[in-house]
Amino acid sequence: MPLAMTRPNRPTHVSDVLSRLRDLARSSGPREERARAAAGLIRAARPYRWVGLYDVSESEIAVIAWDGPEPPTYPRFPLSKGLNGAAVVSKRPVIVQDVASDPRYLTTIAGTRGEMIYPILRSTNITGTIDVESEKLNAFSSADETLLAACADALRWLWP
Repeated sequence: MPLAMTRPNRPTHVSDVLSRLRDLARSSGPREERARAAAGLIRAARPYRWVGLYDVSESEIAVIAWDGPEPPTYPRFPLSKGLNGAAVVSKRPVIVQDVASDPRYLTTIAGTRGEMIYPILRSTNITGTIDVESEKLNAFSSADETLLAACADALRWLWP
């Protein structure tokens, strides 16, 4: 499945993104550094404005790494908050094409219009999430959900 090219060194196929994510699993270096590289690969794969990878504990959600124009407004927040919290509670992806219309939305960066959260399931627990954001309304399609599902599978090593 080809992906659009808009940035240098941008992966051109889903298989390229997944191969590079798997390579990160075999590489050395701190977890946060490898997570930052993974967020960059996901962001480069599609026209995402911002990508964050989050840890999920019993009481909170906390950013591990991100790639985009600025850090998240809330690097840590209660499990019950935001679209991330909704994905964790439902154990299902959450796709919001217009965040202004969803009262669960918790600002990550100003100007976000669409957000998609993909939960990472380990056994029966959610241990992490992939959060992608766009400055455009109706930015996400089934191709985005397919990509994030494959990325979640390729990144399971990040949440042992």
